[in-house]
Amino acid sequence: MDRLPEELLERINAFRESRLLLTAIELDVFTAIGEGATAAEVASRCNTDARATEMLLNALVAVGMLSKREGVFYNTTASNQLREGAPGAARTALMHVAHLWKRWSLLTECVRRGTAVGVRRRTRAETEAFIAMMDYNARARAPLVVEAIGLEGVRRVLDLGGGSGAYAIAFAQASPEVEVDLLDLAPVLRIARRHIEHAGVADRVKTRVGDLRQESYGAGYDLVFISAICHMLDPEENKKMLRKSYAALRPGGRVVIQDFILEPDKTAPRHAALFALNMLVNTRGGSSYSEPEYRAWLEEAGFQRITRLFVPGPAGLMVGWKLA
Repeated sequence: MDRLPEELLERINAFRESRLLLTAIELDVFTAIGEGATAAEVASRCNTDARATEMLLNALVAVGMLSKREGVFYNTTASNQLREGAPGAARTALMHVAHLWKRWSLLTECVRRGTAVGVRRRTRAETEAFIAMMDYNARARAPLVVEAIGLEGVRRVLDLGGGSGAYAIAFAQASPEVEVDLLDLAPVLRIARRHIEHAGVADRVKTRVGDLRQESYGAGYDLVFISAICHMLDPEENKKMLRKSYAALRPGGRVVIQDFILEPDKTAPRHAALFALNMLVNTRGGSSYSEPEYRAWLEEAGFQRITRLFVPGPAGLMVGWKLA
């Protein structure tokens, strides 16, 4: 039998390095190392086995995440970002990826069944990590998205499933005339309020406990913003959400969807195609969707002048207007 190409073998075995890094993050190894520590010291601080810890640390040196001199391990520029308390909450956010590992290990069974298996409500720690990751991804991007959308004539915004509040904050910071209602679940809003208060916009960004599946989202909004929500829902749920969004808008208002948008044949871009599997293992019927699908749903809901906006990064924007 011919030997498999090295590139293919590397891809098949790529999980090893990923698992190495996730274990180090879960154990908080980089914080334990601090300004330098031996394997025994790290094991004591992490409450792990000394022999196994040394093996883990040596592997981290091998992949460039640590350095080692005379038996002492040191953080690198990269691993310093993963220490607890480092700027940007990187470790908290990346704990979400560690949680995803467990879901992705069920991919084979999910493909057999056609849906996620063993789905349960997130724990508080999982919710904190999930929202931290969403905030980590959104903070730098939010001002660019708000600029691309434009706020001329916008006074009232509904941030539907607004998570950490990164986009609601960006809307408020972009214009002193804008007021935002952020609708999400109560455990999420506890986190969002911290960010909103820290940003100093609590007078114009209000949180509202709610659910995407509730009967009405309110009325009189100039803009309904739906970021990273559609991929969690199946097509029928997305259609219902867009109909309720249409009803929540005043005439002349618009909806803006931000999500990973697939090409019509759904094989590209790469990130969106892989993310569809992330939704397979994590949701009952979610997926990544194509531009033609979004256009059809928006038209069915009554929206007109449907356009796609391109902004830097993996996600795109679909815009639909309520003209009557």
